[in-house]
Amino acid sequence: MRKTTKLALAFVALAGAVGTAAYADNNGDGGMRGGAMMRINKAMKDSNGTITFDQFSDAMDSQLKKLITDNGGKLTVEQLAAALEKARFERMAKRIIARYDSKGDGTLTTDDVTGREKKLFAMLDRNDDGKIEKSELPKGGRFGRHRQWDGGGNDGEDMQ
Repeated sequence: MRKTTKLALAFVALAGAVGTAAYADNNGDGGMRGGAMMRINKAMKDSNGTITFDQFSDAMDSQLKKLITDNGGKLTVEQLAAALEKARFERMAKRIIARYDSKGDGTLTTDDVTGREKKLFAMLDRNDDGKIEKSELPKGGRFGRHRQWDGGGNDGEDMQ
């Protein structure tokens, strides 16, 4: 493989790594691959099936270049990691708010959380006696989407 091809692939991989978090955060699609390909395909369509490096570079997610510019022209591992982590946690926060926000106003209140807990409790209380018995819990030891049910003594911190 030619050196220029290797460098181009390395650039795409690096741009994808940074762009994944930033692009998913901006577009909510959970990843950059599809978004980058959509932008590249659009650039190719606009240019009759071929693109130059400059067109390719413009089509790639500009978040990496923006991060470098915002950090004085150089980006350290720590700065890149902080940007990726921030984008990841912002996506998580948006999902949590969307899941609990009963008014759809983008904010979370204790009433929203309590309302969701009441719905979950009602779903688990299959015989509507106001109590959840072990036999009413989901089979397979799963509780919620990603939480393990410990079968007893749980103070509720694992509940969603």
